[in-house]
Amino acid sequence: MRYGDGGGQNQAGRQRREQVRRKAAELFEAGVSAVEVAARLEVSTKSAYAWRRAWVAGGPDALKSKGSVGASAKLNARQVERLRQRLEAGPAASGYTEDQRWTLARVVKLIATLFHVRYSLKGASLLLHRMGWTPQMPKHQAAERDEDAIRRWRRHQWPAAKGSRVGWAPGSASPTRQDKR
Repeated sequence: MRYGDGGGQNQAGRQRREQVRRKAAELFEAGVSAVEVAARLEVSTKSAYAWRRAWVAGGPDALKSKGSVGASAKLNARQVERLRQRLEAGPAASGYTEDQRWTLARVVKLIATLFHVRYSLKGASLLLHRMGWTPQMPKHQAAERDEDAIRRWRRHQWPAAKGSRVGWAPGSASPTRQDKR
């Protein structure tokens, strides 16, 4: 049997679900109805009927787990770790010097270059998500930005450039307030 959610998402979850199906096969063998099996095992009647049909067609072996759904991973754990290291080194280390952003297109190209494996943009996005990377809004600022020079300019030159408020009378937004003299 296959499940849309991966059968428990890991091997232990799939084994627990397979034990429930084995118990269902035993109950079907004993002549228990699908509705009663669903009640006893605390599963939906739809699942119990599906298990019964599979059991009738193929016996208890038809209720064994067939593994997780979906395509198998294209990269193994060692390759994913190597990709992580290259991503953490930054785009410049991979030849992208015009800006310091990893785009999905760049990641797809990097994977193809490193491992000779083709990923779609969506597949690369899912891979990055599994690796713990999240989409970010890039900072649009120059790589040559000098924070100390900016701080000095704001402290010493900006006050002179903007002028002072000397001589301004404090105002009020209230139309009913009278000026106190």
